[in-house]
Amino acid sequence: MTPAELTAVLVDFHRDKLTMRQRHVAVARHVSDYNFNNTYQQVISREDVHLSWLEAAIADLGGTPAMVDEPAIPAPHKHARVKDTSFMPLVSDDATGAGDFVARWRPRVPAVTNARHRNMMGVILGETLEQKRFFDQMIAGNEDLLGRRSNGPGSPGTGDGVMGVRWVE
Repeated sequence: MTPAELTAVLVDFHRDKLTMRQRHVAVARHVSDYNFNNTYQQVISREDVHLSWLEAAIADLGGTPAMVDEPAIPAPHKHARVKDTSFMPLVSDDATGAGDFVARWRPRVPAVTNARHRNMMGVILGETLEQKRFFDQMIAGNEDLLGRRSNGPGSPGTGDGVMGVRWVE
């Protein structure tokens, strides 16, 4: 694999992963369940690390990673329920998207002749499968995705949902 071919593969892989990350940010804005939103924040944080690895690899090869805007995802219609689950179809789509990403890229990774980049891509694919597992567990209603809180759901400091912004300074 030539350096130009390697750069093209990494740029394509980066664009696909960045597209997923941007969607996860947009979906997280609609995930009102505290535990599920925390899981989305953890997924986004890991994706930021993956993207930084890819961007460094692309820059080392003299390439430029593509930019992808965050998609506009309209707020799901909330049903008159005790607990809002209107965002669950978005989670289901993310589970499918993670599986599709791995299925699309797994066969291509062995062709990468640079061992460092091949292994990096393998780690990213493995962690993407872990993210899919998180999404699948959300769909199944498992709220203990990142561990149990000592005081349980609704404990002081967590309120009844999540904040409207990602970062507070």
